[in-house]
Amino acid sequence: MVTSVMPTYGRIDIAFERGEGVYLYATDGRRYIDLAAGIATNSLGHAHPHLVKVLQDQAAKLWHVSNLYNIPEQQRLADRLVANSFADTVFFCNSGAEALEGAIKLARKHHYAAGDEKRDGVVACTKAFHGRTLATLSAGDNEAYRTGFGPRPGGFQHVAFGNMNEMRAAMDDTVAAILVEPVQGEGGINVADTDYLNELRVVADEFGALLVFDEVQCGMGRTGKLWAHEAANIKPDVMALAKGLGGGFPVGAVLATEKAASGMVPGTHGSTYGGNPLAVSVANAVLDVMLEDGFLDEVAAKGDYFMGRLAKIAAANPKVLKGVRGKALMIGLECEVTNADLQTKLRDAGILAVGAADNVLRFLPPLTITRDEIDEALAIFEKVVSDWS
Repeated sequence: MVTSVMPTYGRIDIAFERGEGVYLYATDGRRYIDLAAGIATNSLGHAHPHLVKVLQDQAAKLWHVSNLYNIPEQQRLADRLVANSFADTVFFCNSGAEALEGAIKLARKHHYAAGDEKRDGVVACTKAFHGRTLATLSAGDNEAYRTGFGPRPGGFQHVAFGNMNEMRAAMDDTVAAILVEPVQGEGGINVADTDYLNELRVVADEFGALLVFDEVQCGMGRTGKLWAHEAANIKPDVMALAKGLGGGFPVGAVLATEKAASGMVPGTHGSTYGGNPLAVSVANAVLDVMLEDGFLDEVAAKGDYFMGRLAKIAAANPKVLKGVRGKALMIGLECEVTNADLQTKLRDAGILAVGAADNVLRFLPPLTITRDEIDEALAIFEKVVSDWS
């Protein structure tokens, strides 16, 4: 008999009743160090005092109004995102998949509005993940996720991530956009090098296509910069955000230049819940913290420390780990053993992690994790790995 909650998840038999910072507490009283953070979503940890206060204050005033009206906190959030990015304008939605859908629509409408109706193709990358809607499944590169869902929306092709020869060969006058994650999350924590990102900008300009970055997982401070693409000192035309933007509250966004968004006029796109007063108030609270002087520098420093220690543990235990890759607090453990087995052993020892492709196990802790908490996690991790070795 089917369960009342549709069985689309292979759930782990743990239920959590509360969280505090980097820790989660299960209904049986056990405490876990959360190095998954809701898959890079609880960017400031659990029950962050500032986020809690802002949410409670806003909940007592106004939850939702239609986007038929002005929403002052939405305007404030848009202004702040524009002021701290390449963008001139922002559309708000509820999730990463919605943000990618919006970005794809925007790219195609940009060319249509310019009179170039044949430009509707999107060149994406192997190992990409862009969401679970029909269109974003086509933009992504996991056949298992597509099976059984009928005809795929067309207009998407995939080239090898990091391979500029393949990217250039795929470009022509029918391509509307290049769509890339600066750091692939689900694909196995694959970090695009800065030369590759710079060449993407060059090729997009050469062929008249828009450059779209998916920073749903790697954005919002995860790599030690507010945006992962900042490492390459370039600017995309469009960027999709979600996850860490709301610190655990559902909110997504499409950021774009004025030129890229030229086709998006009243009636072309919309969302019932997108950018409602609750969501944007929490997202503004997240930015309050992330934009504080020194916050992102500390994220980068903690990431260097964490990855450096993990690399030493990996080198000492080659039967369990091949190595470590990633950027700041977006960390991938390259496993010699099965990543699911290592995830289980760590969970049994009190650490929560999340798997990825290429037999990688991800550590995506709250950006607020302290050095002492990193040391606590490392001590547990090292014991698990060395005992297994």
